Amino acid sequence: MATDIDFYEVLGVDRSASEKEVRKAYRKLARKCHPDVNPDDPDAEQRFKEISQAYEVLSDKQKRKDYDRFGREYQQYRRQSGAQPGGPAMDFGDFVFTNFGAGNFADIFGDLFGQMHTSGGRAHRYAAQMQPEPGPNIEHQMPTSFAEAFTGTEKVLNLRIADRCPECEGVGGLTETCPDCGGTGRSRGGGMRGFGGVCPRCQGSGKTVIGKCPKCGGGGEVARDRKITVKIPAGVKTGSKVRIAGEGGRGVRGGQNGDLHLIMNVEPHTFFERDGDDVNITVPITFVEAALGAKISVPTPEGPVSLKVPAGTRSGQKFRLKGRGFPRVGRNGRGNQHVTVQIAMPAKLSAKQRKAVEELKEVWDEDPRKGLPTGL
Repeated sequence: MATDIDFYEVLGVDRSASEKEVRKAYRKLARKCHPDVNPDDPDAEQRFKEISQAYEVLSDKQKRKDYDRFGREYQQYRRQSGAQPGGPAMDFGDFVFTNFGAGNFADIFGDLFGQMHTSGGRAHRYAAQMQPEPGPNIEHQMPTSFAEAFTGTEKVLNLRIADRCPECEGVGGLTETCPDCGGTGRSRGGGMRGFGGVCPRCQGSGKTVIGKCPKCGGGGEVARDRKITVKIPAGVKTGSKVRIAGEGGRGVRGGQNGDLHLIMNVEPHTFFERDGDDVNITVPITFVEAALGAKISVPTPEGPVSLKVPAGTRSGQKFRLKGRGFPRVGRNGRGNQHVTVQIAMPAKLSAKQRKAVEELKEVWDEDPRKGLPTGL
C-alpha cells in the first residue's frame, strides 16, 4: 500500500535538509496548523497528523534512510519488515506524539500564549501518568582573572536564572483534565489491538489548556534570584566547568532540580601567557649580560626568582623554571614557566658608553654574516 503524501513536501523542506532544518520546519507548521489554533477548520486535525507523521519519519536517521529508498512505498516496506505498532506504517492516530521529545507539547501550546522558552525553561509534556522528572542543567559563563585561576578562589554569585514556572510547570497555560479521554491521553474505543489511539483533543497529553498562567503570563518561565557561594579550584582553564548540584532548572512533579554548570572564562594577563598548565614570559636583558653572563630577577605568578643567564646567550633563547606553572587540576604536580630572553639595545648611548663600544669594535673580529651567499 502506498501513501499519497510526500513527507518532504508536507514539511516544505528539500531532500537535503539537515536535522535542524527538519525540526525547525516541523515546529513552525505544528504551531500554525494545530487544531486548537484552527477550531473552525475541519481539515486541521488531518493536516496536523500528516505533519506529525512526516516529522516522525524524517527526524529519525534510519526511518529517513528507508523512506528515501522506498519513497511512497515506504509504509508497505515497514509492514513487510516487521515494523512495530507506532511506526509510520500504522494508522495516523496510533503514532502521533509517540516518539517525540518531551518538550513538544509545551513548545506548541507555550507559543499560543507568547512563549519565551530557553534551554533552562522548556517545559516537559504534561501528562497525568508521568513520573517525577528532574530539571534541566543550566550553564553560566564565569569570568575569572588570571590570578584567581592560578591560586583558586571562593566567590559569592548573585544570579538571576530564567526558570520553569512552578505554577504551570512551564506549560504557560492553565490546564484541566481532558474531558474527552478523562486524562488517559487515549481515545475511547477503536484503534489497534483493542486499544484507542491518541486522543485527538489533547494529542495524548491528558490535559487541555484553558487560559494563560497568571504567574508567568503564558511565557512558561519566571526569574529566580539565587545567591551562591562557589569554590573555584586552582588551575582551571577557559572552558573548564564547575558543577553546583541542585542549582539548575526546577524539576517537574517533585523531581530533583538540575545542576548549575559554571563555565570558566579566564582573562588574559598583561605579561604572562598561559599555554596549558605552563606559563610563558619574555624578559629583556642587556648586551653585556648576554655576552658575559649574569644572574637576573625573573617575575613569576608567585613572585620574583633568580635565573642564571650563561655567557654567550643569544636573543630569543629560552629557559625553563620547573614547577612554576599552573597547578594541574585533578592531578599532582604543576606546569613549568618558560622564560624567553630578548637582548635590549639602548636607543641612545652616553659618551662613555660609545667610547667603550668603539674600543670593543677594535678587538671584535667575529663576522656574524660569514658564510652567507653574495647573491643567487
